[in-house]
Amino acid sequence: MGHQAVIVDIVRTPLGRSKAGGAFVDVHPTELLAQVLAGLIQRNDLDPGSVDDVIVGCVSQAGEQSATPGRVAWLAAGFPEHVPSTTVDRKCGSSQQAIHFAAQGVMAGAYDIVVAAGVESMSRVPMGSARMGQDPYGPSFYARYAPGPVGQGVAADLAAAKWGLTRDHLDGYAAESHRRAEATRLSGQFAREILPISVASADGRRLIDADETIRAGTTREGLASLKPSFRDAALEERFPQIGWHITAGNSSQISDGAAAVLIMSEKKAAELNLKPRARIVAFDVCGDDPMLMLTAPIPATKRVLKKSGLSADSISHFEVNEAFASVPLAWQLEIGADPARLNPCGGAIALGHPLGASGARLMTTMINALECTGGRYGLQTMCEAGGMANATIIERLF
Repeated sequence: MGHQAVIVDIVRTPLGRSKAGGAFVDVHPTELLAQVLAGLIQRNDLDPGSVDDVIVGCVSQAGEQSATPGRVAWLAAGFPEHVPSTTVDRKCGSSQQAIHFAAQGVMAGAYDIVVAAGVESMSRVPMGSARMGQDPYGPSFYARYAPGPVGQGVAADLAAAKWGLTRDHLDGYAAESHRRAEATRLSGQFAREILPISVASADGRRLIDADETIRAGTTREGLASLKPSFRDAALEERFPQIGWHITAGNSSQISDGAAAVLIMSEKKAAELNLKPRARIVAFDVCGDDPMLMLTAPIPATKRVLKKSGLSADSISHFEVNEAFASVPLAWQLEIGADPARLNPCGGAIALGHPLGASGARLMTTMINALECTGGRYGLQTMCEAGGMANATIIERLF
């Protein structure tokens, strides 16, 4: 018989703007993750030597994020050397996949206690750093998918065209993301999930305890003034259906952040007198069209619902990563989910999308929201480069 995997605790950093003056632009990514790991362990009065593994999602594994960031961060936090770590790259779903691997290890009996986490400093290790200008595909891929994949922004415009999403649809959704995020911040709900991060300042140290990405005054009308970000004259003949509606305003924000999840077997949590916050009900990962790229959350959601035996109507809270506004909007049209339950706290358009950390960040927000609203089940999914998606269903336990 397998073991039940439960989430004992989960925490995230505030999300910082990835540009000059941003909260974390001068913070090494492993320092950011080290504080999150330390906070997670201390909050639960856990012996760090009892952790079996630390599985960390990170996309741009180059430069300051190239030396197994979870291992470096664990040691930087002062924790025992015998605890190992590994790094996962499933693009934007990296830390959601880390959660899956951690849960699978518990369910298989390989782990009793495991930390799943994610980190990305997009300020210090820019997106695409690992490629260093190189082509990652090769001739056989191009032979199958000639003339080759487009960028994610163009894929987002293709999705908008396929599902008939207008610029007004996209900008309206983006403005609502900021409105919901600001309402959640003002309610104090985000404060429940954020671990304040200490950073150097002119006066010594200061604590960053709130997201700096939310723009409370964002309006549909203001967003309508922005120019398309991915319009490409060379692609207009190839894709005449595209309306070129994707802008910086209806796309996720480049940002810095980290998040971590404490996962145990139900038996081990009981032995330690720790009260699990959620149980992992089902998970899935699948691929879809690598050219359209951003559509895999749709089949992944259908598959994970089937595995769980639940219907979309049973889910109280959906987190669908707002890589671009067309992604959750297309997903909603296909799944038929209640729009009020879709990213009710705002999403990456308002909060930011620190790549490798986003899967764990979404899970943090979803668990806290379920606790605040009394919802039972939550479903999280996110698109990933190459046309993949993870999907996870959890059940709130208290």
